[in-house]
Amino acid sequence: MPLDVLCVGHASFDLVFTVPHHPAADEKIFADALLACGGGPAANAAVTVARLGLKAGFAGYLATDLYGERHLEELAEAGIDTRSVVRGTSPTPLSAVLVKPDGRRALVNYKGDTRPLPPQAFLAPATSARCILFDGHEPELSKPALAWGQTHGAATVLDAGSLHAGTEWLMFRVGHLVASEKFAAQWLGEDDPEQALTALAERSPCVVITLGERGLIWRRGAESGRLPAFPVEAVDTTGAGDVFHGAYAAGLATGMDWPELLRYASAAGALCCTRLGARPGIPSRAEVEQVLAG
Repeated sequence: MPLDVLCVGHASFDLVFTVPHHPAADEKIFADALLACGGGPAANAAVTVARLGLKAGFAGYLATDLYGERHLEELAEAGIDTRSVVRGTSPTPLSAVLVKPDGRRALVNYKGDTRPLPPQAFLAPATSARCILFDGHEPELSKPALAWGQTHGAATVLDAGSLHAGTEWLMFRVGHLVASEKFAAQWLGEDDPEQALTALAERSPCVVITLGERGLIWRRGAESGRLPAFPVEAVDTTGAGDVFHGAYAAGLATGMDWPELLRYASAAGALCCTRLGARPGIPSRAEVEQVLAG
């Protein structure tokens, strides 16, 4: 059976601490809760696709350490095709996330001596994929994956969370540039999402800039528009962007109409904010459809 979405990029393991406030210098505080689960933009997007009822694959790195083994088990439990996962002895990237009462977060990431995978590490799936989603964190692996996707007629999407070598190389090579407000400001050199949208659309056929609780703006060819965010009570914003991108790719893979696709992805991202942790916050298809119907 062909994959609906192949997600290429970063996988980590997250330790999410719920804290009463951001710790000050030399302050010791106690967490109210702890959640340990897999994370990473592309890996979270793959799980999102699976929870929305589609077939997803993940291409990236997970070590043979404790965190890598547990994350691989999570992906398998979610029904993800993991045959393109590369294993090794360098550590699985680890993230410590501090979540404050207002849902905002601070994150510390550790990679040790883990380096991006080389292009020859890309193992093409045994079947074609309708859509390929990149997060830019595996820049060399993304090059053959993009070429493979274009050869097989797959839609291509970039989750552009921040500006770095991987996202910079991919941004004008994919069919859909879905960027955060942070990425847009970094690329433009100033905080003006509307101006960034205009400039990016001159070089990309489809651009979406997500604005958090202010919704999103988009331009596709000669058309443009704005979509407000779904109102939710935020518990934890960790992973909301990952879920948005996964649902966006799922919508492309199933041929959703453009307005429906944007609302679908927005609803999924909003629902993720209502629960602690990115992975546990990923909604099911029924939950997304309930929000859309309401």
